[in-house]
Amino acid sequence: MPNIKSAKKRAKQSEKKRKINTARKSRVKTAVKAVIHAVDTAESVEVLVAALRNAESEIAQAKKKGVLHRNTASRKISRLAKRVAKAKVATR
Repeated sequence: MPNIKSAKKRAKQSEKKRKINTARKSRVKTAVKAVIHAVDTAESVEVLVAALRNAESEIAQAKKKGVLHRNTASRKISRLAKRVAKAKVATR
C-alpha cells in the first residue's frame, strides 16, 4: 500500500485506467467476434459490412487511446477485411 499522497493518487489513477482499458479491449474482442460469427454463418453482405465497419471503429478507438499498438490494430483490421472480402466473393 502506498504511503505517500502522490503515490496513493497514482494508484487510484492506475486502477481507473486499468478498468477503462480492459473495457476497451473487451469491446474490440466482441466486435471482432461479431465479424467472425457473421462470416461463419454466411450473413448477407450488408450485415458483414456493418459488422466490419463497427469492428474497425472499435479497433481505431483503442489504437487512438493507446490500448492497442498501431501495428496490432492495422493487422487486426487487415485480417478482418480479408475475411469479409473472401466471404463476399463466396456469397456471389
